[in-house]
Formats: sequence, structure tokens, C-alpha cells
Amino acid sequence: MDNMEFNKIFAAFLVAGIIAALAGFTAKKLVHPHELEENAVKIEGVEIAGSGAAPVIRRAEPILAMIADADIARGEKLSRACAACHSFNQGGPHGTGPNLWNKVNANVGAREGYSYSDAMAEHGGQWTHLSLNKYLWKPKVYMPGTKMNYIGLRKPEDRAAMIAWLRTLSDSPVPLPTQNEIELEIAELAPETLAIVEPEISLEAGEVVGDDGGENSDAIADDLAEENDQTVSE
Repeated sequence: MDNMEFNKIFAAFLVAGIIAALAGFTAKKLVHPHELEENAVKIEGVEIAGSGAAPVIRRAEPILAMIADADIARGEKLSRACAACHSFNQGGPHGTGPNLWNKVNANVGAREGYSYSDAMAEHGGQWTHLSLNKYLWKPKVYMPGTKMNYIGLRKPEDRAAMIAWLRTLSDSPVPLPTQNEIELEIAELAPETLAIVEPEISLEAGEVVGDDGGENSDAIADDLAEENDQTVSE
């Protein structure tokens, strides 16, 4: 091998090494999805997803202002999707999920006689209108580790209707959200403070769809009520 050929080979290796070094340096400067996950601060009820440098942030829209005028009959109809696992009458039995009588403002994970997931039992707090909105939007986002295999209610008016109906399941229904509570929820969840985008969800085995967001919501609620083999539980 003459000197010229050796020099060409050496130069090729040198250039390749420089390119590799530059690629590694550039990669370290980029924000990768796993770095977002490692450095992210957990915010209850917020979902962070996406494969790009900018994360996609999703969360429930404010609904407290809608509860006073919500369609209670629709909430009751939507609840039929939950009846396979929950009872709603006073003194009703627990099923796969706990009895839901007098649920609004009840302590989280404290219904006597029901075996909750660790996530639910250790969560603490109360099922306020606000926390119910976050939970019904996406249970597994609001409370990772919950046994609740329910994908959630995407439409704000459906969550408002469901919560308005749950509020009636009591001998002494809790007061409607105050103006101060409504304003606090808007400050926390309003789209002006954090972007809301449509979630792209792949269902896992056993998950129950709450709403497709389209014209067939009523039909879906009817179909879900008949799907007794799908689990909905805390």
C-alpha cells in the first residue's frame, strides 16, 4: 500500500470520526421524549404525550359553570355504562366497583366494605366537583394505578351531566359550585393557560369507551350499558 492510498484511508476514518462526534454532540442538545419524562413535574389530571421536542399537553376542560344547568337525565343515561360494576342506590352493594350513592364530596377511597386499589386508597382528599371532572375525563391520567378500566368522558357537557346526576344521589345534595370555585377551576384548567388537544388513544383490553365525541354519543351510551363483560371499577 503506497503512502497516497494510506492517506486516503486515514482521511476517510478521520472524517467519519468527526461526523460521529458532531452527531453525538447535536443529539445531547436535543430534547428527547425520555428526557421529558425524566425531568417532568407530575401535575395531577394532566397528560403529557408526543414524540417531538415539544410535549403535547392534555387535560380536562372546565365544567363547573355548566353543572347548574346540566342535563341530569343525560347523566343518568350515561351512567348505564357503569351499572355493570357500580350500584347507585342508597345502601346498594359493591360490585367490581364501589357503590356510588352520596359520592360527591365523599372521601376518596374510603367507602366501607370495598377493596380499593393502592392508588385510590392512598390518594386522599374528596370527590369534589373539580376532582370528579378530572377523574371522569381520564381516570388513569388523574390517578395512575387505579383499577378503573374506563377510558373516560371526553365531552365537557357529558362530564357535567354525569356529575350533576351523581350530585342528586344523596338525601342532602351538596351545594352547587360557587362562583369562586368556578373561577378557580377556570384559572387551573382553562385552555388559555395550557393547551388542550384531542387525545389519540389506543384502547387496551378491558377498557371501556365513554364517548366518541361525535353524533353517536347516545348510541354509544346505550351500547355500553349492554356490555356487561367490560369492567369499570376503582
